[in-house]
Amino acid sequence: MSFTKTKLALGVAAATLTMAGAMVAPQAQAADNKAERVADAAARKAEALEAQMQQMAEQMQAMQAELSRVKSSSTKDSTETAKIQELDQWMASVKAAPAASGAKDNLVAVRGGWTTLDQDRGGSLVQKGSLLSNNSNNDGFYFGGAFDFNVNNDLFGLMDDTSFAIELGVEYAQYGTGQNTLTNGTVTALLTSNGAQIPVNAGNGTSTDARLRINASPKIKFMHGSKLRPWIIPVGLDINILGVPSNAVSVLNAGMNFGAGAEYDLFRGIVLGTDVRYHYSTSSLDGTPTDGLNAGGYVGFKF
Repeated sequence: MSFTKTKLALGVAAATLTMAGAMVAPQAQAADNKAERVADAAARKAEALEAQMQQMAEQMQAMQAELSRVKSSSTKDSTETAKIQELDQWMASVKAAPAASGAKDNLVAVRGGWTTLDQDRGGSLVQKGSLLSNNSNNDGFYFGGAFDFNVNNDLFGLMDDTSFAIELGVEYAQYGTGQNTLTNGTVTALLTSNGAQIPVNAGNGTSTDARLRINASPKIKFMHGSKLRPWIIPVGLDINILGVPSNAVSVLNAGMNFGAGAEYDLFRGIVLGTDVRYHYSTSSLDGTPTDGLNAGGYVGFKF
């Protein structure tokens, strides 16, 4: 009987334990599920916060880029505005300033001085052409004028500040007077229609030994832009005209001239200059010499 009670007690105890385990297991499982739900919720919140932070970082980068663009645009606009204002001021100053005159590089000049011939006209009638004038004086004076037409100021690109000009000039020279052999009282003979000779007294007279020269010459002027300007004429063309004809009654021949000098811009385009030239012909004019030297000065006006 006691054994039966014991078995009954053991059965009751086992049933009690089984029921207790059955009651505890759901509670533990429920606790585990709740923990998982809390962890999942925390993870989702963390992910949401991370996404928000990433979005905020992207927004901050976009705001910084826009701010940089605005600053750059503002700086560019300020620079352009300053340039526009500077141009406006320059245009206003140009409009207010008087019109500037262009550079005066051309020149018209009046010149004169002393001249001498290499050989006078007097002496032998055959050699020196003194049939119409036996003037033995080879010194005299001259005066004339010239135009300098400026072509460029760099010698065709070969030399800076070196001007090239063409000079057109004319000058009158006088060397004194001489006896005219044909009219100085010499008795000449004229043939009549029947061949007879009639003596004729030609009378008495003198002739002025005057010359006219026309020249066209290239002129090279140095130191462009300076008040003092040296110049040279390498070689130019001369046309010589005799006032008293040669023995062959010729009055015209051609030659060359070589020159050098300097000029100074005195005041507002008024120029003072010195002028030295040598005139040379390959031959005399039918026995009349034309070679000689000129030395003088000139007053010029730029235009």
